Amino acid sequence: MVVAAAALGLAGCNTTDSSSRPFGMAQAAGSDAQASVPPDESTGSIAPRADDDISLGKQQYRAGKFDTAAKHFSHAAERNPRNAEAWLGLAASYDRLRQFELADSAYDQALVIEGPTAEVLNNQGYSYMLRGDLKTARAKLTAAQRKEPGNKYVQNNLALLAQSANKSAKAQ
Repeated sequence: MVVAAAALGLAGCNTTDSSSRPFGMAQAAGSDAQASVPPDESTGSIAPRADDDISLGKQQYRAGKFDTAAKHFSHAAERNPRNAEAWLGLAASYDRLRQFELADSAYDQALVIEGPTAEVLNNQGYSYMLRGDLKTARAKLTAAQRKEPGNKYVQNNLALLAQSANKSAKAQ
C-alpha cells in the first residue's frame, strides 16, 4: 500500500511545525465515543492540496464514512508527509475501521513528527480502548494527562476508561 511505503520513508524524520493541531479523541458526557474533529478551514485553492484532503477527510469522518476519510487523509499524508494532522486523521479513521495495525503505523508517523504529545498519546489511548486493551490504554492516557493535566479530551477518555473497567469487572 502507498501509505505503508510513505510510512517507511518517514522513519528517520524528527520534528515538524507545531501549528497543525492533530485530532483529539474525546467523548462528551452521555454520548457515543468518537473523535473530535477540528473545524474545516477553506483553502481557496484550485489544485488539490494536502489541506483540501484534510478538510474532506474531516467531513467524511464526521459523516461516519471512515473508509473515504482514510483515503483523503492518506492522500494528504502523501502530499505532505510531515503533516501530523494528516497522520492522526488517518490513524483515527483506521481505528474506526478496526484496522489497528494500520492505525499503529500512522500513529508511529505522528510520533516521529510531533513526538509524544498529549494529543498523540490520548489518541493512542483511545485506540487501545477500542481494542479492549485497557491496561495499555490507561498507560497512554495517564502519560497524556501528565503532559496536559487540564486537557478535556484526556479527562473524558480517562472517564470512559473507568466506565469500561467497571463494566469489565462486573462481567467477570
